[in-house]
Amino acid sequence: MTTIRYTPEHEWIKLDENDDAVVGITQHAQDALGDVVFVDLPETGKAYGKGEVAGVVESVKAAADLFMPVDGEVLEANEALRADPSLANSDPMDKGWFFKMKITDKAAFDQLMDEPAYQKFVKDNA
Repeated sequence: MTTIRYTPEHEWIKLDENDDAVVGITQHAQDALGDVVFVDLPETGKAYGKGEVAGVVESVKAAADLFMPVDGEVLEANEALRADPSLANSDPMDKGWFFKMKITDKAAFDQLMDEPAYQKFVKDNA
């Protein structure tokens, strides 16, 4: 079973079978940003704390920070996204992922919003 959680900053984080995680921006985030034209992805091997800026997403409308959803170490950046930033728009929950990470605090992951809570958050903050 796939487990996905969401942050108030509109990132999603999905656990894989090894309890590593994939991180990207939500459909709501890419809708708000508009056409993504550039991404600055985090450095592989670097550890970040929850809430630290791990990258930047630039669109035709604005630039937005990409925040680390939980404490962890970056395992891999999505080079396909770096080459084609529009993947963040066309497929934000799959091919448009930003980075893979090793989570150092699984309890912090469990505290993030599930899909119904995130949808309510988006609706309440529209």
